Amino acid sequence: MPTDLALGIHDLSFSTTSLALSHDELSRHNGTDLAKYHRGIGQRAMSVPTADEDIVTMAAAAAAPIVRRHGADRIRTLVLATETSVDQSKAAGIYVHKLLGLHPHVRVVEVKQACYGATAGLQFATALVHRDPDQQVLVIASDVSRYDLDSPGEATQGAAATALLVSADPALVELDRPSGLFTTDVMDFWRPNYRSTALVNGKESVAAYLEAVEGAWRDYSAQGGLPLEEFRAFCYHQPYTRMAFKAHRQLLETCGVPADEAAVERALAATTAYNETVGNSYTASLYLALAALLESEHDLTGQALGLFSYGSGSVAEFFAGRVRPGYQEHLRRDAHREAVDRRRAIDYGTYRELHERTLPTDGGRHDLPHQTQGPFRLAGVRDHQRVYEAA
Repeated sequence: MPTDLALGIHDLSFSTTSLALSHDELSRHNGTDLAKYHRGIGQRAMSVPTADEDIVTMAAAAAAPIVRRHGADRIRTLVLATETSVDQSKAAGIYVHKLLGLHPHVRVVEVKQACYGATAGLQFATALVHRDPDQQVLVIASDVSRYDLDSPGEATQGAAATALLVSADPALVELDRPSGLFTTDVMDFWRPNYRSTALVNGKESVAAYLEAVEGAWRDYSAQGGLPLEEFRAFCYHQPYTRMAFKAHRQLLETCGVPADEAAVERALAATTAYNETVGNSYTASLYLALAALLESEHDLTGQALGLFSYGSGSVAEFFAGRVRPGYQEHLRRDAHREAVDRRRAIDYGTYRELHERTLPTDGGRHDLPHQTQGPFRLAGVRDHQRVYEAA
């Protein structure tokens, strides 16, 4: 097997839902000072799914442009990472496989570890491509974050999917080999099988995240990773965008570097453009940050980027990527901005109705209204089976 093979992200595409609830509207409902949302947690809006949108429809919508651009002949594996799966047994990626019209000679699996799952899928993918450089792997992260109404977590909700095409000789970002890892058993965020909304210990969650930043970085350094000063920018998992700034200050403190606010802003500001208006997309969040950074006005050619992935419970990884020459020719800036801008604004009453809605469980035939603006939809549930179709 080759030893000096460039591996990484060849293409990146994302999708979100058709609806959005602004934090202006949320604050009018609950009386919260808008500054707490805009400046305190760094959020301005959240994506909200229509009745016929879910993780499968978003995943297929995110991946379809990649398949159109590159074809599917070399895709031999599809990994779908999610913590809001639609089935306890069947991988959601199999529905996506059908919607995309992929050939049958593909392995399809689902990966779960809170918000970290997509990074696990990315690392699995690079190993597969290293073994057979002619292969490509489609890694999709798709999630809808939901918390109880009127709970502290409500303002951080969101929904999105990112699709990464992993290959040899990548066009966007080449991944470096060392990774820093950190795992500890902590109950900072979890969702039992009998609940549709997550449970969060807010203070514990922040503390666990920051502990993981330090632990993963120390392991990364021990594995021979790049020194802090070689990184041009950093992408963090963003449960809310200001969490990334807390995380970077923790990293600087761990490295014994003063946390100069201007320097922190320069390192992170370009990564928040999508997450601040889409909301927390769990597994997709880190890669929305990467998309925003690559699509910023900065020329990042040849620059090293630090990426920190965190999944509550908890598992974390710090790794590095280097931006490839010519990467700007392969970006999807216009399509991504259009996906965010086309969402229809809704009022709190509409949002609340959608939030409280659940699919029937009686095994009968239940057709869903056609509401999505996307290319795929959940048409209904029949005999306990989800039925998906092109919209």
